[in-house]
Order: sequence, then structure tokens, then C-alpha cells
Amino acid sequence: MTTERFWDKPLASLTRAEWEALCDGCGKCCLHKLEDEDTGTVYQTNVACRLLDLSTARCADYRHRKAMVPDCLRLTPRLVADVAWLPETCAYRLRAEDRPLPDWHYLECGDRDAVHRRGKSVVGKAISEVVAGPLEEHVVRDDGLPFDMAAWLEGEDQA
Repeated sequence: MTTERFWDKPLASLTRAEWEALCDGCGKCCLHKLEDEDTGTVYQTNVACRLLDLSTARCADYRHRKAMVPDCLRLTPRLVADVAWLPETCAYRLRAEDRPLPDWHYLECGDRDAVHRRGKSVVGKAISEVVAGPLEEHVVRDDGLPFDMAAWLEGEDQA
């Protein structure tokens, strides 16, 4: 008898519980983004939604998050393909692109904390919007290092 790996099934066939279980708990989707209105470029920040528990990368009130944070995005199997800013490591994005989950994902390794130990979550890297100040001062590169917006605007390479 084999145990079905639901996370390998097509997204459209997942139950709601299976869909919710895909989340690796990284907290990256709970970080604020800035969008350039002229170019559509999305910039990542290290500023987390006020509901994100920075020590666990979990929402403090997941069930009521939309009521408390109206612009919180409820990701669905239909919507996932349209959300270009999802992290490369996001299980929803990976499965929408028919790619496997990484070895550190808890569904693969059985350890919910592996995402944090491997440095794939926002734990220890984010600050709350409650104390952050202007988002423009918190833009980060894909690797999480500070992004020098002034240097970028002057044409200096940020890599």
C-alpha cells in the first residue's frame, strides 16, 4: 500500500485542506512589496504585515486576516499563476509550474522547521510594519540583502 503524495497532484484536484497544507510557512508572501507604477516592476521589502509572527513566520490570525488586513491576498489555485511576485521557492508557484517541492519543504522532509533552518523563511530577516517606517527604506534584493535604491536610480549595478 502506498501513501498518496497529494502535493504531486495537479493543483485543480486538491481539496482545500490539501491546498492549505502546501504552504511551507516561509512568510515571504506576507512581506510588503512596492510596485513601480510606470514599469510594473515589483520590489520586495523586508517589512512584514502586522499580523505576521516574526519568530515563526506564521499569521497570528490566519482565519480572520482578510477582515483585519483587507488587502491581504487569498491565494487560490486559479490565482497562483497570475501572481508573478511569489517567491521562486513557493510551493504554490512550484506546483503551478509542475515542478517538485524542495527537499527542505516539510511535506518532503517531515520537519516544519526545516524551512527556517535552511534560511528559506523570513524568520530573523523581517521587521514589522508597525515599526518599519517608509517602505522605500526597506527594499531588499532577491537574496535578502539591502537594495540601494539611490544607487540603482543612478544606474549602478546592484548585483
